[in-house]
This record gives sequence, structure tokens and C-alpha cells, in this order.
Amino acid sequence: MTAQPIPAAPDLDLLPSDVETDLRRSVRAVLAKTCPTEALVALADGSDDVSGPAWSGLAHDLGLAALLVPEEHGGAGAGPREAAVVAEECGRACAPVPFLTSAVLATSLLVRLGAAESLARLAEGGTAALVVPAGTASAGSWARRTGVEVSGGRLAGEVRGVVGLPADLLLVPVHGPDGPALHLVPVDADGVAVSTHTSLDATRPVSDVRLDVEAGTPLATGDEVTAALDHALATAAGVLAAEQAGLAAWCLEQTVAHLSERRQFGRVVGGFQALKHRLADLYAEVGQASAVAAHAAAALAGESDVPVSVAVAQAFCSEVAVHAAEEAVQLHGGLGMTWESPVHLRLKRAKADHVLLGSPDAHRDALARLVDLAAPTPEAG
Repeated sequence: MTAQPIPAAPDLDLLPSDVETDLRRSVRAVLAKTCPTEALVALADGSDDVSGPAWSGLAHDLGLAALLVPEEHGGAGAGPREAAVVAEECGRACAPVPFLTSAVLATSLLVRLGAAESLARLAEGGTAALVVPAGTASAGSWARRTGVEVSGGRLAGEVRGVVGLPADLLLVPVHGPDGPALHLVPVDADGVAVSTHTSLDATRPVSDVRLDVEAGTPLATGDEVTAALDHALATAAGVLAAEQAGLAAWCLEQTVAHLSERRQFGRVVGGFQALKHRLADLYAEVGQASAVAAHAAAALAGESDVPVSVAVAQAFCSEVAVHAAEEAVQLHGGLGMTWESPVHLRLKRAKADHVLLGSPDAHRDALARLVDLAAPTPEAG
């Protein structure tokens, strides 16, 4: 029997539009002003003079808290391509802002569920966090990892390793005997306790959330919750790939600039052949990561082949970001190891992003299932 041909994927325009170019320029200018290196380094010492001004510049001055909120709810009505541009610049600047967790992940979830009141609040600059452990890659995975239950009319339990706090609203998925449900809980409600602990990446804190509140009526239940969570997590994963690509591009640019100025043995260090080879390899990787991330954003915008595009983007961009940051630290020499250098901030961010919405291995496994690729058979010993 003749095999049926695989349908060709639709053509996607990966070139930036004029709107995206202008948006990139505006975001880069704001983050350059509000995210100085010394303020980012001070986060590890518990001094935060950067996250408030940075988020205010993005959310209020540029209106980016409302970027994905539909126009009828007071937002800009933009899409994943524009969100990817902002995320890429946030990755370059290592910005300690809740753009990914609130303006992308939580907003995409609320848009899918049609939560008009909550969306209007986010459009005004409010923030929301999805209460699932870091590393959650799909709606099916949170059910095995959350400790929150509904019993006796109370929503109670603890979820550890939540990213995106502080926030104004908590979006709490629960898997009970009647199926999945999503609850909306104000963070200042009685019975909510949030404890933030020291994490590798000080620019994106990790917290534990303990709940013992009145359950109330959930925002949504059943298959609607599962579908909305899958959509929001896929959107966030695709946008995260753009953040990782931006981080990798910054590392490459700064490393090339450093090696073009640093002199050793009477010549510019960047002139040594061994270093040229490493930079050439990194240049190719970063270019590929940018293309893959752009493809994922375009696929999300066109709702075409989204699962495959996102899985490829996360599997590839996560590792490129880490490799680029590691190369930047090494090729900066002793300077790269210092606390004052901005390079180590990118390495920590890259390492944290590496598993934020599922590890590269998890996304490769998902990709193999999506394209019906069987796992290799172990050879007999």
C-alpha cells in the first residue's frame, strides 16, 4: 500500500513587521534605563530597586501588561508575535518583570476562559500567577504535582516552586473527583500565605503558596480547564523560547565585543583561531535559535502546527541559551567569574529558564509522540 504524503505546513512569515520593530526599539530603551547591572546584582543581596521601575515602564508607560488582552476588555489585542518581541528584549536585559508569567501565561489562560473582569484588571497593570510548580509543561502534568484540594467547601493545600509572585491574583488549578477546576483567589485573601525562598535566578523568584480559603465558584471546570491550560502553557513556552533566544544573542554580542578589545600576548584575544571557532559555532547556534523561536511565535499567531513548533523551540532554545551563557562566562575569563559582571546573571537566568516550562528532554519526548517517532530499542547486552 502506498504511504499517504504528509501535508505541507503553511508558509509562515518570519520577518519582523514595522510594528514589531518599533515595539522592540521602545522596549529596549525602557529596559536599558530601568535595568542597570548593579541593580540586578543587588537582587541577590535582597535589595530590590529595579523590578518596580522596570515593570512600571513596561506595564504602564508602554501598556504591555495589556498586550494580549483583547480590545473589548481594555487591552491592545496583540498576539504571540508581539509578545515574543517583548520577551526577547526581557531576555537580553535579564529583566525582573512578570511579563512572561502574568502578561503571557496568566493572560492567555484568562482570555481562553473569557474571564472579562480579571482581564480588565490585568489590562490596568495588575498581575496574576498560575499556581503550578515550575517545570509544568502541560495541563496533564500539573495534576500529578499540585497539593491543593477542595474539601468541605474549602480550597486548601500547598504548591511549592511557584514562579510569578508577587502577584495580585492567583489562578489555582485543582484536580478533584469531579475533574479539573480553576479557582481565582486574591493574593491578599485570608488564608493565603506566600513564602519566597532563595533561588538560583534572583530576577525570577520562586515561592511556595499555602492556601486555606473558601472555595467559592470556580472560573471553569472540566475539559474547558484542560484545554485552556494546555493553550496557555504552549503559548508561554513558545514565548519563553524568544526570551532564551534574546538572552543567547546578548551573550554572543557581549562576548564578541569583549574579545575584540581584550589583549593578551601582544594581540587581540579574539584573533586566536581556537576562539574564532567557538564564536563561529555559537553564532550559528544563536541564529538558529532566533529562527526557531520566530517560527514558534508565528505558528502560535496563526494557530498552525503549534504543538510541534513549540516543542522544537523549547527543546532547542533552552540548550542554546545555557550554552551561550556558559561560553560567555568562560570567554570573559576572570571577569566573567566576578559578581559585578552581568554575565553570571544571564547564566543563572538561562539555567532557570531551562526547566521553567518543561525540560528540553520533556519537550523532545513530546515531539517524538507528536510525530509518531518510536523510542529506540535497547540493544541486547
